[in-house]
Amino acid sequence: MTSMPETPLLTTDVIIELEGGIVLIRRRNPPLGWALPGGFVDRGEAVAAAARREAKEETGLDVELTVLLGVYSDPKRDPRGLSTASVVFVGRASGVPAGGDDAAAAQVFALDALPADIVFDHPTIIADYLQLLATGRRPPLDR
Repeated sequence: MTSMPETPLLTTDVIIELEGGIVLIRRRNPPLGWALPGGFVDRGEAVAAAARREAKEETGLDVELTVLLGVYSDPKRDPRGLSTASVVFVGRASGVPAGGDDAAAAQVFALDALPADIVFDHPTIIADYLQLLATGRRPPLDR
């Protein structure tokens, strides 16, 4: 019997637009720092449903997904050594974010005042989002 090859774990992240900025979460677990809300897709769960669920669990916000930004699968994207591929959405919400689940805090940041300690490949994702806003150009397909 042959074994199945190891494949990347499927994750999702959401850039939540709120009050002219975006919502980031302060991670409760390593790697510590700020991150986009997101997490692992459960077996039998659609990726968009996972994105909405993770956003709700980590920020308390109900998010309306508006754009598929891209898929990010660089094997080095997760410093914990996990091989992951993330489907990244942009969404809108209203209300006041509050950290929940594995998020110690959730906060809105102005696009010109983002924290320095953003983890994973989320600085790249945010830069791609800013490029989309400024130019309408989508990120490269090889992320």
